Amino acid sequence: MTPPAPGYGSHMRIGYTLMTEQSSPPDLVRHAARAEEVGFDFEVMSDHYFPWLDEQGHAGYAWSMLGAVTQVTRRVELMTYVTCPTKRYHPAVVAQKAATVQLLSDGRFTLGVGSGENLNEHVVGGGWPSVDVRHEMLVEALEIINGLFDGGYVNHRGQHFSVESAKLWDLPEVRVPIAAAVSGPSSIAKLAPLVDHMVAVEPNADLVQGWSGAGSRGERKIGQMPISFDRDREAAVRRAHEQFRWFGGGWKVNSELPGTAGFAAASQFVRPEDVAESIPCGDDVAAIVEAAAEWREAGFTDLALIQIGGDTQEEFLSWAADELLPTLSES
Repeated sequence: MTPPAPGYGSHMRIGYTLMTEQSSPPDLVRHAARAEEVGFDFEVMSDHYFPWLDEQGHAGYAWSMLGAVTQVTRRVELMTYVTCPTKRYHPAVVAQKAATVQLLSDGRFTLGVGSGENLNEHVVGGGWPSVDVRHEMLVEALEIINGLFDGGYVNHRGQHFSVESAKLWDLPEVRVPIAAAVSGPSSIAKLAPLVDHMVAVEPNADLVQGWSGAGSRGERKIGQMPISFDRDREAAVRRAHEQFRWFGGGWKVNSELPGTAGFAAASQFVRPEDVAESIPCGDDVAAIVEAAAEWREAGFTDLALIQIGGDTQEEFLSWAADELLPTLSES
């Protein structure tokens, strides 16, 4: 089955983030089913070995959970946001995992990839390369993954990876689309010709414009935005500060820190009011619509929301069904 074509144009599709760092695996699978039921267009899943902060408290294996999610959903598109196919995982194994999830989801899966964070990749003991080397590794990994998606046997002797007589024996009829996380002109130039869609974590119109015409095979520009819904705004701000104060560090910092203690230290002087300035907190739908509009105006076609707080998901999803999603669909 080929999934229906996404509706681009002026309407930005709204997704739901299955954040592995803040919910247990059984809870995450249940949230996935409910998110489809309430009307989200797609769902993305983080792929972490560690949470960002101890307070988040979880880090289940994303690929096992994705397999389960394929069986409790029928309509929503699914995506890794994002997986790193260079250190913890060999790219040939990532290609196999992605192809399997595509078969289980009946053609609804997109492989989102990025150059990774030390937080998750250090666990295999291979050291943490400089950013230029990480980009080299990601390019080489994508060449391997694309070759396996093409079918047939793949042999590769590269600077960073070797592949010997690999083949995907269960290859889906619908080729797995690939989306790559980018942060500037250099990563766009290197990655766009190898993938279908763009991933970015800030509403930067320059990234969208740079991506257009850079040689990618597709047209989606996929962003992600955290919010902290709660009927009690002060509680929402406290929770956002407790669990998401690391968020403002930016990619250049966040990709280098090796553990939760590092993120706690780096964010120790961040105040609750600082977090509330960058993350919509409370139940003001208008504030969330205004924040989402920045992404739409920058040219993004898709925006995945993160609801901060693992124990708040059920209440958030019900509120989203009744108030948030109907308003966002009209904006």
